[in-house]
Amino acid sequence: MILAMSSHPQFAQTEQIPAVFPPQDPPPSHGRPKKKWGKGKRITLIVVLVLVVLLGAGSLAGGLYLHNLESGIDRVDAFNSVPEASRPTKVVQDSQNILLLGSDSRDPDNTAGSRSDTIIVAHLTKDKSSAQLISIPRDTWLHIPKAADGKHGDADAKINASYAWGGIPLVVQTVESFTGVRMDHVAIIDFAGFQQIIDALGGIDVNIEKNFTSIHPPFRKFVKGMQHLNGAEALDYSRQRHQFADGDFARIRHQQDVIKAILDKASSGGLLTNPGKLNAFLKGAANAVSVDKTMAILDLGSQLRHLRSGNLTFVTNPSKGTGNVSGQSVVFADKTKDKALWTAVQNDSVPDILKNAAAK
Repeated sequence: MILAMSSHPQFAQTEQIPAVFPPQDPPPSHGRPKKKWGKGKRITLIVVLVLVVLLGAGSLAGGLYLHNLESGIDRVDAFNSVPEASRPTKVVQDSQNILLLGSDSRDPDNTAGSRSDTIIVAHLTKDKSSAQLISIPRDTWLHIPKAADGKHGDADAKINASYAWGGIPLVVQTVESFTGVRMDHVAIIDFAGFQQIIDALGGIDVNIEKNFTSIHPPFRKFVKGMQHLNGAEALDYSRQRHQFADGDFARIRHQQDVIKAILDKASSGGLLTNPGKLNAFLKGAANAVSVDKTMAILDLGSQLRHLRSGNLTFVTNPSKGTGNVSGQSVVFADKTKDKALWTAVQNDSVPDILKNAAAK
């Protein structure tokens, strides 16, 4: 899912190093057994800005069917063990902040068993006219609060260690502690689920930034310029990073390219007027997603039905670049710029969000 980072020489490609996960205590399981949440998380936008938007728009024509579909989506306890006293106060009541989590459970690079986290805070403005998708790089070095079990956390680590130490609630608590912004909802998806969704759309068009060859079998060659990709090709493209000077931040850009292409194709390709395509698309999305127990998907989708990629802005949490802590490659947050950015999010000030965030 899913995240913008400006290309810059300071973001040198580094070897992927797993987060500091406590090996003796695997993460708790959530949702249906087939979903391997214990493998870690990677965050993506598709849950809210494709599934929710299209469910909301489609509900105008098929409310009963979509209601039944929504009832089959997994629900997770995202806030049950987050201490209320530690949570930020909501400043602008009608704006919403949705924490987007996901995993690429079939990423060929994840041979060690831990997944490469990506985190997005989706800020939906009070008037629902736009959304800003703010990524927090998975290797951001920060303080993780104590987990509910009292055994883990209360330590400095990569942000993606929070899931292994305390599941989704500790991710929520960590993000809220870091940003000072209260999360209203949480949505989770396996990024590998993009393949079924994209194929249901008949493929997507993506502007490839340069010629390169995938490092994964069957070693596809990607050609610079606008290319039509099927599900397998798009998923492969979204995973590539080693061929780019800024490493994992390139993968973040590629995920964003795929997400925006899905939104454009879904909104302009006659999906909502084609029952067969709509059915395949919605089933593919619903099978891949979990949301918190309080999210009313159809209501939120109805509010967001006018959102398209043109009203969405992908930015990232400002950083001072990469470095090394105890043998781990990490990203150092820029605390001064971060404070300005997240204050703007609290206050629902889009101009200040865009001014203070690192643009794609």
